[in-house]
Amino acid sequence: MANVVVVGAQWGDEGKGKIVDWLSERADAVVRFQGGHNAGHTLVIDGITYKLSLLPSGIVRPKKLSFIGNGVVIDPWALISEIETVREQGVEIGPDNLRISESAVLILPLHRNLDLAREKAAGKGKIGTTGRGIGPAYEDKTARRAIRIGDLSEIETLGDKMDRLLFHHNALLKGMDMVPIDRNGLMAELEEIAPKIVPYTGVVWQELDQARRRGDRILYEGAQGAMLDIDHGTYPFVTSSNTVSAQAAIGSGQGPGTIDYILGICKAYTTRVGEGPFPTEQENDIGRLLGERGHEFGTVTGRARRCGWFDAVMVRQAVKVNGIDGVALTKLDVLDGIEELKVCVGYKIDGEDVDHLPASTVLQSRVEPVYNTVEGWSDSTQGARTWQDLPASAVKYVRYIEELIEAPVSLLSTSPERNDTVLVHDPFAD
Repeated sequence: MANVVVVGAQWGDEGKGKIVDWLSERADAVVRFQGGHNAGHTLVIDGITYKLSLLPSGIVRPKKLSFIGNGVVIDPWALISEIETVREQGVEIGPDNLRISESAVLILPLHRNLDLAREKAAGKGKIGTTGRGIGPAYEDKTARRAIRIGDLSEIETLGDKMDRLLFHHNALLKGMDMVPIDRNGLMAELEEIAPKIVPYTGVVWQELDQARRRGDRILYEGAQGAMLDIDHGTYPFVTSSNTVSAQAAIGSGQGPGTIDYILGICKAYTTRVGEGPFPTEQENDIGRLLGERGHEFGTVTGRARRCGWFDAVMVRQAVKVNGIDGVALTKLDVLDGIEELKVCVGYKIDGEDVDHLPASTVLQSRVEPVYNTVEGWSDSTQGARTWQDLPASAVKYVRYIEELIEAPVSLLSTSPERNDTVLVHDPFAD
């Protein structure tokens, strides 16, 4: 049975939630493997909208296993709040269908406070973080002073770890003229939340290995996008984790040989939230039109997304770095009625042709997109479920994108609704 990894091929917000939900009907288990509750996935199912941040998108489907892997950083209070919200929408969630890795690192209130304080102090040099403590939590993980999910089962022995953590954080706060952390208050908060989290805790790598050996189909759900990867993205305007496909193995405790198919998700245009380079950004009527039609506001933050034309250079780079086998192209319907469409087919820096987005922030700032203009279409693509439902110019646009990014379109999404999807190739068929 094929195991599939889904990753974003742009700067996140590509529509992964809907695609993962659609694919999860064919899967037995869905795994989140990196990021935290800074990642938002919106699912629209039978007219009901589910907004997920930490929970895997498969949670809304009955009889599916959902896993949160060791590569995720978890705010336990945010997680419980999300579980309660989704339960109120009629979804059953319990330890029998949601498992959390004992090795996953906790996001604590001190991480949120530090994140916000740093961003405020940075002024014009801010990264554009969501302020949810993701970065500081990953810092503590790397520095080997983090509190992990498994520690909540041993609250009585947590004292030494807490002292080590606060030794570092209180020194930082002192340097920023901020109030030190109340150790007893924080311990009390953890003691209160622990009984709500502990029942979900498990040895996720082992449970996934058992599922694989049973022949279960496993779907690995990425958050953010390839160009926000800490190593391969537009550094420093990136997230604090690896968002590329290789992280699916590391962040879930599985070997890379267990992955059979890598599906990249990209919009039929480009968006970005927060700061950082964006070669094809349109700060004009086209940008505003794409934002309005695409309802381009962050699921988590509510921030308006920056919008621009499709950047084939960037997506082709993501295809190479991730080893993408096929892409799911989303929001094609947003382009309906636009007479002429532009596609970025190359870059120029100081007059010289460049075939990739360079790592240098200085060079990134000097990138000039090279566009080709293609014919738009007047007929609606919204709700299309077969190639025959699409206007000829829309099909031509999709084929042109395939050629430029050097990867086939496996799925085509034409609305937020689950079943408004054109299936070209089933990733699980491999």
